[in-house]
Amino acid sequence: MASTSSFDIVSDFDRQELVNSIDQAEREIKARYDLKDSNTTLELGEDTITINTSSQFALDAVHTVLQTKAAKRNLSLKIFDFGKVESASGGRVRQEVKLQKGLTQEISKKITKLIKDEFKKVQASIQGDSVRISGKSKDDLQAVMQRLKEEDLPVPLQFTNYR
Repeated sequence: MASTSSFDIVSDFDRQELVNSIDQAEREIKARYDLKDSNTTLELGEDTITINTSSQFALDAVHTVLQTKAAKRNLSLKIFDFGKVESASGGRVRQEVKLQKGLTQEISKKITKLIKDEFKKVQASIQGDSVRISGKSKDDLQAVMQRLKEEDLPVPLQFTNYR
């Protein structure tokens, strides 16, 4: 009797690595000459980062620092969804950065449609904010993983529970 193998497709990030990269970014901002007097703050919420700084120029520099620190800690830059820039008091600017976690229904449907169209021997099912892929051949499952890595989706994908 042939057993079925499966894995889950999820979109997640290591929160501790994010905390560490924000901490490093704050240190660099305090040390950099061009940002030293900007009184920049980075506040990490449950699923957002709020950036508060002196000007649009400083905000662009903070984006670069934050993305560099995140990339060095193996965090995908796709987790950052930069919102619109708002004016704050005293000529300052504020920006909310949403942290993308989990697969939306729309992305899950796109993944399952892609798999059903291209791979006849595997099944895809949406389970909350993840997608379960199952099939008899582990080679087929690895081909699905390879194909999804080539696809340019707006969120980072991880493959878990491989059995």
